[in-house]
Amino acid sequence: MDVLKVNGVEKQFAEGEAPGTVSDLLDHLGVNAAMVVAEVDGRIVQREEFGRTKLSTGQTIELVRLMGGG
Repeated sequence: MDVLKVNGVEKQFAEGEAPGTVSDLLDHLGVNAAMVVAEVDGRIVQREEFGRTKLSTGQTIELVRLMGGG
């Protein structure tokens, strides 16, 4: 079982089924990459690096949705 902790919640995936990159995780969660800031194990990931930032079991990912307002 592969496990990623996303926003404080452990997400379990069948062996080999876990998202391989930040982009894959966002797709899996149905989140628009243009609308979030991602942090992996305490390091902010630049949006252009989402597709190249590899994920592995046990990592902690924080996703913060950007909101417009006034």
